[in-house]
Amino acid sequence: MAARADRRYAPAALSRARTTLSHVLVRAEHREGAYAARLLRRFGRQYLDALNLHGELSVTIVSDRAIRTINRKWRRKDKPTDVLSFPQDSAFAGHALLGDVIISLDTARRQATEQGHGLVDELARLLAHGLLHLLGYDHEREDDARRMAAAETSLLGRAGLVADALAPAAITRRTPARRSRSARVPVRKKIRRAATREARA
Repeated sequence: MAARADRRYAPAALSRARTTLSHVLVRAEHREGAYAARLLRRFGRQYLDALNLHGELSVTIVSDRAIRTINRKWRRKDKPTDVLSFPQDSAFAGHALLGDVIISLDTARRQATEQGHGLVDELARLLAHGLLHLLGYDHEREDDARRMAAAETSLLGRAGLVADALAPAAITRRTPARRSRSARVPVRKKIRRAATREARA
């Protein structure tokens, strides 16, 4: 899960102002990104309406290789990630430029498979996460993470990336520090042992 970047990645093609109150400009730099671009444009408009935001949101769909290059240049992390956000916090001719959200389609597909849901759901989650970073939300500290998780849930109508990340931590805190040896034995092994004992009896 990526964080808000300190510097701006703002290709000129993504930063042209429009005359409408709100606009979502999506650019597919991934060769298979046309379908994702249509989805993200729709999600972006829905999110801006839900948040009553007026301005321009730029979204770029890239490959793992491309996002790794951006991540290395601006965050000094030499690895691909799922989403990066670059706030612009500026205006052109009175038109607010919210910033750029960069999404790796390769990572989105991989995470959708790992999480057991579709690509549509994963793209919705990534865009919500990226947009909230543009608006100043963060998840470095627990209090901030809970605030961002609530905002994601409000946008999506279900848990987002931050809530998923918080859930294992909550489970870990509830787990006793020490467990008996028996408690650590997987359930399947316990069943096999019981079956063996019955066969010997």
